Amino acid sequence: MARMNNKVALVVGGAKGIGLAIAERLSAEGAKVFLTSRKGEEAEKAAQSIGNGVIGIAADASSPEDMLAAVETVRQAHGHIDALVLNAGLSEYAQIAEITPEHFDRHFDVNVRGMVFGFQAALPAMREGSSAVLIGSIAGSAGYAGYGTYCATKAAVRSYARTWTAELAPKGIRVNVVAPGPTDTDMMASVADDVRAAIVAPIPMGRMGRPAEVAAATLFLLSDEASYIAGAELCVDGGLRQA
Repeated sequence: MARMNNKVALVVGGAKGIGLAIAERLSAEGAKVFLTSRKGEEAEKAAQSIGNGVIGIAADASSPEDMLAAVETVRQAHGHIDALVLNAGLSEYAQIAEITPEHFDRHFDVNVRGMVFGFQAALPAMREGSSAVLIGSIAGSAGYAGYGTYCATKAAVRSYARTWTAELAPKGIRVNVVAPGPTDTDMMASVADDVRAAIVAPIPMGRMGRPAEVAAATLFLLSDEASYIAGAELCVDGGLRQA
């Protein structure tokens, strides 16, 4: 039996890469899937690529108003949300001397503010037994030169998951984090071979992860198979942060 049969899922940031892989897997497992992208044409293209009744919604993850509207679209169709994935994010290089207020605000607006108010928008539609997965990163517990702002936002993601677990577990709503390591998305395909080799070198499994592998971990945490898992961070990193 499909693990998400007849469940309603909203994937924020689901048009590309890891988010798209998650939307594809949830749909394949029987969920009624809605995905968002800041660009409406990307959301529609992603939904059509999956098929199976998936619906794409144009919504800027950093806009509380857009998130409220996206949730309302789901509620009008099905009345509730069983599975919430907050995946939208960005990462830009800047060492400490180069960080500008604009660089800082862009990261926290999408990676943190968007996640907080996206969850807040969805919460009234989430019932007892529902589940949320926040897409973090192993960067949230590491220091990567030039990516201090990004790392800080992902540390915030992990922190919020702990707090929201304390607040929501008594209401029957589980919150967990999936923390990918380097993942072979389209963005990574443009990386020079020498840079790619340097990224892969410290990974014990000797390769980058695949979006489908992150999607599998997300599916598990959203499913009833993880019914006693809350406030956890599941690293999908080939052992990189564990070695």
